[in-house]
Amino acid sequence: MNLAQQFETLSELARNGEVLPFWQDVFVKFYQAFLYEDRWTQYIQGVGTTLLVTAMALAIGVILGSVVALVRVTHDQQRRRRNPVLGVVNAVLKVYVTVIRGTPMMVQLLIMSMVIFASSRNYTMVGALTLGINSGAYVSEIIRGGLMAVDPGQMEAGRSLGLDYLTTMVRIVIPQAIRSILPSLGNEFIILLKDTSLITTIGGKELLYAAQGVMNRTYEAMFPLLGTAAIYLVLVMIFTWLLGKLERRLAQSDRR
Repeated sequence: MNLAQQFETLSELARNGEVLPFWQDVFVKFYQAFLYEDRWTQYIQGVGTTLLVTAMALAIGVILGSVVALVRVTHDQQRRRRNPVLGVVNAVLKVYVTVIRGTPMMVQLLIMSMVIFASSRNYTMVGALTLGINSGAYVSEIIRGGLMAVDPGQMEAGRSLGLDYLTTMVRIVIPQAIRSILPSLGNEFIILLKDTSLITTIGGKELLYAAQGVMNRTYEAMFPLLGTAAIYLVLVMIFTWLLGKLERRLAQSDRR
């Protein structure tokens, strides 16, 4: 008797009111959650969407955070003449960072989906955009802290060699800052990966959405949720391993 036949037999017994032994009950629930009607494919599709949303939000967050950090650092490093335009932009960016860091992610998702993009039905992309904007505020503070931590003499040395401000920042200051902020950035990216589960609340079709679909058919929550948690854990462990390899490679390049 194969697994499908065993499942059908045990399911029929359960429907007739017979109490199954513990291991048989676990088998039925596990089969319902992952194997029946190839439901495991729904989880795979959910993982694909989760990784896509994470990648999009990561790209938005890094680009937005880098721009915000560079503008704010440039403004803070002005000495003699204060650029009024830069001052206005800096003030706007400070408001952006304060608002995003001071309000819950869930509220931001609801505002984006029900107010700003109320006419859109592509909730997954709305969720990715919201996550990216949220991440950008935190990434900007991480990058800004790393840039401000670099010895000011590095900037002065680059300028004394005839390099302009942007060239000095890109070639001298930023490479040094990256090494110090990499652990914090890695932690932020891991949080971003896990936060993708929140877009289910607005209809985003990622991993948790797939698990909820299975739960609604089986009326059983344990295995879909445990399976989802295990998948997230594996993804985080893989990302942490990759981040560790990158950190070790940067450390080796410093010693050479």
